[in-house]
Amino acid sequence: MIAKTPSPPYYAVIFSNIRTEIEEGYAQTADHMVELAEKMPGYLGHESVRDGLGITISYWKDLESIKFWKQQQEHLEAQKNGRKMWYKAYKTRICLVERDYGFEL
Repeated sequence: MIAKTPSPPYYAVIFSNIRTEIEEGYAQTADHMVELAEKMPGYLGHESVRDGLGITISYWKDLESIKFWKQQQEHLEAQKNGRKMWYKAYKTRICLVERDYGFEL
């Protein structure tokens, strides 16, 4: 599903990753991170896809909201487990969305 975001400006956090073969706890943690993020101040929505390469884009009101999310204890623990077990590689990019447009039937 495409996230319903407000009019720009807002921020996008793009998390690209390549998984390991380890599944233990991954799906539960990923679902919990979505639930937790949805409760964070400044969270606007997210989109996620995996086809070999995984890409999750979360949308945020401002940089302060992103910093607050990054510092959440459960998120820090998930990051640690990601580096230890679930990801071969990842890259996070933070972008200012200055313009958006779309189409929907």
